[in-house]
Amino acid sequence: MSTEETSRFVRLRVELVLEVEDEDEVTKAALRRLAADTELPQEERAQAESAVTEDTAEALAYLVDPFDLVNEVPGVELQQASWSSERIDYDPDSPEWDLGEDDGQDDEEDGIG
Repeated sequence: MSTEETSRFVRLRVELVLEVEDEDEVTKAALRRLAADTELPQEERAQAESAVTEDTAEALAYLVDPFDLVNEVPGVELQQASWSSERIDYDPDSPEWDLGEDDGQDDEEDGIG
């Protein structure tokens, strides 16, 4: 394909599995970020504070911002992002958690090995 026929847009998929070692610290960090957000309307702030206090996964979703992942990358501009978090059962030895499995590539093809 020539350059003229190729899209300038790239979908970057990232999947992370995090182990939460201190739920209180995660919740406190999310509450600090909420408190520092001066543009958040009070009603939305109250809902967000409730969500991050009740669920550590929600607190993580509030703390992890896709813009932060790419804002220092030269030559790109984030066009759209969505993300979510959920509590999961995780067994790193299970074949179910092979990260290369979803796209049919192994780690070497992904540039990870």
